[in-house]
Amino acid sequence: MYLYLPDSSNKCNFLGWSRALFYQKKGHKKVPPPLNGILDLFCRPFKDVKNGSHNRSTKIHNQFNDCRRFYTIKNSPDKSRNPIQGFVITINHYLSIFAKKKLRIAVNTRFLLPNHLEGFGWYTHEIVSRMVKNHPEDTFIFLFDRDFDPRFVYGSNVIPVVVNPPARHPILFFIWFELRLPSTLKRYKAEVFFSPDSMCSLRTEVPTVMTIHDLIPLHYPTLIQWKHRRYLLHFLPLFAKKAQKILTVSEFVKSDIIQTLGIDSNRIEAIYNGCRDNFVPLDLEGQAAVRLKFSEGKPYFFYSGAIHPRKNIGRLIKAFDQFKQGQASEAKLLLAGRMAWQTDEVTEALAQSPFRSDIVMLGYVAESDLPRLVSAALALVYVSMSEGFGLPMLEAMHCETPVIAANASCLPEIAGEAALLVDPLSIQDIGAAMATIYTQPLLAQDLIEKGRKQRLKFNWDLAAEQVYQSLVQTAKKRED
Repeated sequence: MYLYLPDSSNKCNFLGWSRALFYQKKGHKKVPPPLNGILDLFCRPFKDVKNGSHNRSTKIHNQFNDCRRFYTIKNSPDKSRNPIQGFVITINHYLSIFAKKKLRIAVNTRFLLPNHLEGFGWYTHEIVSRMVKNHPEDTFIFLFDRDFDPRFVYGSNVIPVVVNPPARHPILFFIWFELRLPSTLKRYKAEVFFSPDSMCSLRTEVPTVMTIHDLIPLHYPTLIQWKHRRYLLHFLPLFAKKAQKILTVSEFVKSDIIQTLGIDSNRIEAIYNGCRDNFVPLDLEGQAAVRLKFSEGKPYFFYSGAIHPRKNIGRLIKAFDQFKQGQASEAKLLLAGRMAWQTDEVTEALAQSPFRSDIVMLGYVAESDLPRLVSAALALVYVSMSEGFGLPMLEAMHCETPVIAANASCLPEIAGEAALLVDPLSIQDIGAAMATIYTQPLLAQDLIEKGRKQRLKFNWDLAAEQVYQSLVQTAKKRED
């Protein structure tokens, strides 16, 4: 673990001596982070020899802040935190306090899990990584509930903190948010707390900004895992009342929160999600290669997401059966996603399908494969009963793939005119839409063109800055 210092000049004689001491032939100077921290504390009060100034926040201090951006963690294969890393984190913690950085933002980063970035995880990653990069003047305190992957420490202005216990059960949720989190936020002098996973602490005095992605636990409690159901039914309304600011991912969810929970609209802001950069169209050769790998070279309809009752996969399978019965087609149905819970209906639909050999259960697909699978599909079929945003539709628009979507919840808002909308309760309606895409290529191309325009409304860079401004305003209100 080293900090690589660039070849810029510095007027502090003591710092110049230390650089000479750690000189390397390649033109870089290696200064171990603990020594770097000591040098920073020692040199900041020194005079700038050229200007004769004696200001703690002038060139020497600014240069050290610039140098910290070269900080990289080279860790052991198991990615666990070693003692040196812990010492560096502690040094950076106290340096950030002494340096009087602009704002100290604590972030719930429980879902930043390596190789398991699903909904909440991707949202956290896309928003927070940009805030860290775009605002190096601020300190970000990342609150993990288990050993973290150093790849999620996005910059030198991040203080990663492990707060036990690992919270994946309602009892542990309560311990983590209500017993452990308040004291941790106080210890690290957080000025505002951002929780991107629809949960927060009821006991902290730190101003809280929380993202509520949907109210599905309140509207469809039977579709939630039983061990989480009672906890969310009880605490989600309390979380919404506690948070000083609520962020949502669609206007539909904002309206739902106002009507269902009675929250003042002035406390809620809708900020759309964006799409990852790796969702891009494939050329014809690339599409053929994907079909050869995943569908025996045949065209296919595609679904992406976890498989549980709200996703309506049972009806999708039956609609595909209807499509196959009405068309002399070799098309297949590819379902990408883990089998989550209450999957009996899906299992039964698969067993009864006369076209079972044409339905491919891919399970959880590699991140590198997902954009390619979307790009090579005849259409994305996304007929979920209820969503907060519907990210797979936006991913399909970026891959220039037609979209069939349910005319329910937020999906018409996000799809605009760039999707063929269907009744999610009608097997006939879904099957007819698949036949329309298959038999009318001009209509499919028209949906692609409309998708190119619709996707411009959604941008992670814009979303991250809007979230950041909400955090700043919430922290400022406390000061006022």
